Amino acid sequence: MLETTLLIAFACVSLAFLFSFMRLIKGPDLPDRILALDTLYINAIALLVLLGLYFQSALYFEAALLIAVMGFVATIGLSKYLLRGDIME
Repeated sequence: MLETTLLIAFACVSLAFLFSFMRLIKGPDLPDRILALDTLYINAIALLVLLGLYFQSALYFEAALLIAVMGFVATIGLSKYLLRGDIME
């Protein structure tokens, strides 16, 4: 039962990952692309958590945590660049 549910969830999150990637490529302007990148790393975290549950390994959860931290920093940096045109003050 759990394996079937995980496979269905994996398929749904993979589809969301694909749609986010398409928005990242086709986005009409820069804020849409930044939002798509933010959604893309959240989907990557979800995929890693699902893989960790499926394979019963804690290594995937650590990788998801690293992606979450790096994605947060990247989103902040891109947003500052979009607002000011410069990241550092």
